[in-house]
Amino acid sequence: MSKASRKIVVLGSTGSIGRQTLDVAEQLGLRVLALTADKSVDRMEAQARKFRPGLVIMTNPEAARDLKIRLADTETRVLSGPAALEEAAVLPEADTVVTAVVGMVGLRPTLAAIAANKRIALANKETLVCAGELVMDAAEKSGAEIVPVDSEHSAIFQCLQGCGDRREIRRLILTCSGGPFYGMSREEAGRMTREDALRHPNWTMGPKITVDCATLMNKGLEVIEAMRLYRLPLEQVDVVIHRQSIVHSLVEFRDGAVLAQLGTPDMRLPIRYALTYPARGENPAEPLDLLRCPPLTFAQPDRETFPCLRLAEVAAVKGGTACTILNAANEEVVRLFLADRIGFDGIFRLTIGAMTDIPVVLNPSLEDILAADGAARDWVLSHWKS
Repeated sequence: MSKASRKIVVLGSTGSIGRQTLDVAEQLGLRVLALTADKSVDRMEAQARKFRPGLVIMTNPEAARDLKIRLADTETRVLSGPAALEEAAVLPEADTVVTAVVGMVGLRPTLAAIAANKRIALANKETLVCAGELVMDAAEKSGAEIVPVDSEHSAIFQCLQGCGDRREIRRLILTCSGGPFYGMSREEAGRMTREDALRHPNWTMGPKITVDCATLMNKGLEVIEAMRLYRLPLEQVDVVIHRQSIVHSLVEFRDGAVLAQLGTPDMRLPIRYALTYPARGENPAEPLDLLRCPPLTFAQPDRETFPCLRLAEVAAVKGGTACTILNAANEEVVRLFLADRIGFDGIFRLTIGAMTDIPVVLNPSLEDILAADGAARDWVLSHWKS
């Protein structure tokens, strides 16, 4: 029987989701056993001194050396390198692993935590996008719980409580804010800059996911996630634009009933539910006030102006390593965009180029997935100037 979390590991604790997770953990009185990050030494030092975890991991070796010196007066162990993430993910005393890292680096520790029968509070999209079948099969085999943290997937997860037969689902409806360029033509959006793309209308997030929201790639990745999480075909996963970000997603059932989860646009809400599930504890945050809400509107997404959404749907239907190639190429092109090396329209151009040129492997092994990931990154880095 499911029990609320008591002792947690936070992979990616210095990022936006990781920091909000620690806020919630403090409110709930949870014990934090391990924290991980890449190279945010100052922020990690502050977190380590506040939460006193037994283990801290910096994937960047230089950052780890610096942090080890800074924490020499504490009892916290400091390790380095991506491989060390797996050690944090399988700590025997931990009951829950929050995967808040960005990118493919989250895949191996998530699989390790699943094998160790932990609850996975999943905020790492790439895990299900790139290796959804492997991950879900492993979870079913080990009995590990996967509780989604993304607001949309948390909404669906909540709406499905009490649904004992997935055949009752007609479709999942993911809501999408439309991002900062909603209503623009493709030509207008193509002229937008890094600063423009980082001005999300409703959510405060890290730069990578904020750019993905501007291209609608984020929603495309969520479509793939939903298909993998709930073992549904693309025909049963839909997207609607909902500018207000109050309705976080909906489930339509065979009998015509539609259930929706509403709430303020605050990531601490789905994080809290992932940690307290199946219970719902008291929340100190101000609740949603329906009388003060703006009118709630819904519209079709514009797949011509934002072709990354359509590209993700194509990859989802192809299956195999197509989604891995999509994700890896997108990660690299967003990195180039954030460094002002390519324009906004280059994100789609380079991603579709990688998907066109790199062969897809069906029924891939973990090694096939990792190879496809590397091939897509190499393709982007060798073609972005052309």
